[in-house]
Amino acid sequence: MSKVVLITGGSSGIGKAVGEYLSHNGYKVYGTSRIPENYPNSAFPLVALDVTDAKTITNCILEILKREKGIDVLINNAGAGITGPIEEIPDLEIKRNFETNFFGPINVIKAVTPVMRRQQSGLIINVTSIAGYMGLPFRGVYSASKGALELITESFRMELKDFNIKMTNIAPGDFATNIAAGRYHAPVKPDSPYNEKYSESLRTMDAHVDEGNNPVEMAKAIHKIIETKNPKVHYKVGAFMQKFSIVLKRILPDKVYERMLMRHYKL
Repeated sequence: MSKVVLITGGSSGIGKAVGEYLSHNGYKVYGTSRIPENYPNSAFPLVALDVTDAKTITNCILEILKREKGIDVLINNAGAGITGPIEEIPDLEIKRNFETNFFGPINVIKAVTPVMRRQQSGLIINVTSIAGYMGLPFRGVYSASKGALELITESFRMELKDFNIKMTNIAPGDFATNIAAGRYHAPVKPDSPYNEKYSESLRTMDAHVDEGNNPVEMAKAIHKIIETKNPKVHYKVGAFMQKFSIVLKRILPDKVYERMLMRHYKL
């Protein structure tokens, strides 16, 4: 029988690419969107879900279980970008980002875990970010939320082993998606002491996304993980230098690595 896969944030970007790829490879895919009706041409069914709304998470799981006997794979893909000088980002926006990127995935995991425990099997893949391995200038909140998800996955993995539920992280670098369009940008204020440096960093970030790899690379990597008997704790997907930056962070002195990042972002 085909494995049943649930992908949060399946209406666009990486989630859409993964859903289409897995559907073409014989999986029974369900994606989620806050407003599924906005995507009538989706290649796979979309179910209403907002990761910041616990009731919609429960309803989504129940809806899928009406159609299927279980859920074999959860791909926690829904997320949100955020940029700005930390000093100038409103507290509410910081909290919203963590609700989407950290608490949201946890709540979806909590809703799916009892289903997988009854099945005595399951796989959970958390989509994080290479940015979660380092504190990036003007992306500090995003780095922190994705880094938190990376770490809590390590804990979850050990707690779920007795139930034959496997969990892993996959951290993408920059991919050519519409993530920048949905990102919260702290406004560039003319009188801000960060004006010039923040403006330059925004241009650099947007250029990286525009020049990013095809999200099908993520789809292929996730497909390979699903077919792997014992997935690793962490996976990284992206341009060589983006992945290598994580290695450099491990081996370089902190201040040397910091200077390297600052040069990269022209600070």
